[in-house]
Amino acid sequence: MTIVLVLLTFLVIGTATYLAQSHRLHAAPKEAKPAQPLIPIMAGEAGFDVPVGYRFHPGHTWLCGDGGEHVRIGIDSFATKVFGKVDHLEVSGLSRWVRQGNRLCSITREGTTAHFMSPIEGVIVAVNHEVQRDPNLIVADPYKDGWICIVKSPDMDINLKNLLPQGLVGTWMQNGLRRLQAFAAPLGAATADGGVPIDGLIAHVDPDVRCGMIHEFFLN
Repeated sequence: MTIVLVLLTFLVIGTATYLAQSHRLHAAPKEAKPAQPLIPIMAGEAGFDVPVGYRFHPGHTWLCGDGGEHVRIGIDSFATKVFGKVDHLEVSGLSRWVRQGNRLCSITREGTTAHFMSPIEGVIVAVNHEVQRDPNLIVADPYKDGWICIVKSPDMDINLKNLLPQGLVGTWMQNGLRRLQAFAAPLGAATADGGVPIDGLIAHVDPDVRCGMIHEFFLN
């Protein structure tokens, strides 16, 4: 009788342990609670205001350190000027692993969609729900309140080597504006001082030109 009671006790304990582990494995992922983003310090670079300490991907996304292995990610001011406004934002899901250079999010204006690449490899641990509710935060404040998500990246140092060198971001954006002039010229919208030809230029050009701009600047 004693042996039976001992076996039953082990069976109950084993079942309870299995159920607890199964619940943890299938429970919904818990989203990290991000701290309030800091106001970026801006520095003049080749005629542009560039946030100090931010790193940039050639497809016009940025990242900045958010503590430990975490980085905050967004879309840069060049891209937001090209779009002018955003009707819809789509972000890869929470706890999804993203690879550097693969699609992280998409923005849409009047039926035109551009996909933006992750500047780093890792797992998404938080998304900006405010920007999902009001996508134009991306345009109004791209480097602070308009951030897209937070990624935990265990191989951050390796990934950073593949981003634009610090100190050359302003020059890179200036070169981008010169290329943008070619898309704006048929509209008579080119500017002599190298500024943005039209805020929201992508909505003012023909569909085939739109596709060319998205391919040229956002690497779609």
